[in-house]
Amino acid sequence: MTLEASPSPSVRSRAREVVAGLSAPDLAGLLFHPIVALTADHDPDQASPFGPSTRELIVERGIRHFCLADIPSPAQTADVLSGLQQIATTHGSRLPIIFSTDPRHSFLQNMGATHRADGVSQWPEPVGFGALDDPDLVREFAAIVREDYRAMGIRMALHPQVDLTTEPRWARQAQSFGADPLLTSRLVTAFLEGLQGPVLGGDSVAATVKHFPGGGSQKDGEDPHFPYGREQIYPGGRFEDHLMPFRAAIAAGASAIMPYYGMPVGLTRNGRAVEEVGFAFNRALITDLLRDELGFDGLVLSDFGLVHDAVVFGKPFPARAWGVEQLDAAQRVTRLLNAGVDQLGGESDTPLLVSLLEDGRVSPARVQEAATRVVELNLRLMDDATETTPVRDPRDLPLREHVALGRLAQSRAITVLHNGRLGDQEALPLVGSRRAHLRGIDESALPEGWAAVAPSEADVVIVRLAAPFEARDHFFLESGMEQGSLEFPVAVIDELRDMAARTPLIVAVTLSRPAILTPIIEFATAVVADYGASDAALIDAITGVVTAEGRLPFELPRSMAAVVASRPDVAGDTLDPLYPANWRAPLEIPSVVE
Repeated sequence: MTLEASPSPSVRSRAREVVAGLSAPDLAGLLFHPIVALTADHDPDQASPFGPSTRELIVERGIRHFCLADIPSPAQTADVLSGLQQIATTHGSRLPIIFSTDPRHSFLQNMGATHRADGVSQWPEPVGFGALDDPDLVREFAAIVREDYRAMGIRMALHPQVDLTTEPRWARQAQSFGADPLLTSRLVTAFLEGLQGPVLGGDSVAATVKHFPGGGSQKDGEDPHFPYGREQIYPGGRFEDHLMPFRAAIAAGASAIMPYYGMPVGLTRNGRAVEEVGFAFNRALITDLLRDELGFDGLVLSDFGLVHDAVVFGKPFPARAWGVEQLDAAQRVTRLLNAGVDQLGGESDTPLLVSLLEDGRVSPARVQEAATRVVELNLRLMDDATETTPVRDPRDLPLREHVALGRLAQSRAITVLHNGRLGDQEALPLVGSRRAHLRGIDESALPEGWAAVAPSEADVVIVRLAAPFEARDHFFLESGMEQGSLEFPVAVIDELRDMAARTPLIVAVTLSRPAILTPIIEFATAVVADYGASDAALIDAITGVVTAEGRLPFELPRSMAAVVASRPDVAGDTLDPLYPANWRAPLEIPSVVE
């Protein structure tokens, strides 16, 4: 099942008519997609840390796309968005607003990437779906996301993310499906089917597939939100691997595509060197490749903050204008539009675009083309005549059955990496009653008959760890990006080794990205990986209540030296990995779990 790849002629004609009747400010406003943070008592007349008041953005600047940052409960969000829609449909273009969001159904929290589930069902991070490689589950999950978003008034997802996780240090791996381009292509197709439905219309949530043309090959794994992470390299010549999931997404009818911040360095394609500027500024990649070669005719939404430097919550946040830092704001906007970008994420300077139109520095035809794509999407999503499924009451969220499905998926995705022996049997699953000493796990998650005890009284120690990273906090958003070394601190390893010398030790590591587990494997009785799971879901997996089915979605390197020597665009390229991608330790499930 695939969606039609481009809007029907009738919708396009209607969109052109709407665009032709707009004033210059309202026309310009359609090309912007700023951020707004909401509270239950949101005041549309109050300025925000991200810029002018919501009312000014809607009424005076004509903006009709907003990305939601923090939001209140689903019911409160629905009420606030309804009030903002009332403002939009009675002013200016009268077009309704399309509200968008980063993912909201998993565990990690970072305003620039993903939001921890609150008021909706909670599932593993997307990389956990990669560990399961279950397209039917992905399709079902995406349909649940669609129901929840529609209930709140959200009609556009700034996901799925289909970057291949080929550089082990890269910070954004949890939101991708893994390192395998074929697996990622399967799962993005299923996700689009669940989120957008068979036809993009009143029942749909539009998907924004990111980050074109694939962001996983960052030099040293550094994040391109920040100046030190601007370079993306392809020493293994695997650019086409990273492009493969986008081909699948276009074939499946993706509504929008978001280019990455990074700039290609040393990339040659079709015998030509690709200009070393950020992907959104790169006409060879946006127009020549994405539009002309791949045939994408949907909306190209830039990643956020490419035009203006900012200070947010007291922290610097330079514009991600990599390779064109010398250009001023007007030149950056001109370059983005001429490269083929239709809408500027995280920006709201509509007077600048109006002045560029008046001065003839930006072609009116190019602005009208971009605005037409924006209106096409608006008309299709907000057309009540094509809505066949009632919108769920947001007060009913989260549905009990969805919560149960999410918890089951968390447990299923867990990967058993190492399964030593306890006495005469494999350590996992842990059967029978146990006296357990817990670290990083709440004792309320223990099964009936178990006891949480001091280390000296325990017959097993269960420790839960997060994947290690280097703490950084100079730039806005930097503290939430997990970057740098994959090694645990020596003190952590020493403490675990001491525990294991006295009591059988089971270690659970949340792999938001790979971790160097080589020293832990030497002494731990068993090691498992999760990709976002509650304590209860983790215990279900290690006690056999739910079978841990996950396979590694990426390899686990043996050492940091192997990581440094690997090629960032090549999957599975570290020397002698501790565990290869697709690894899962054999697991004998007892016929009866006591």
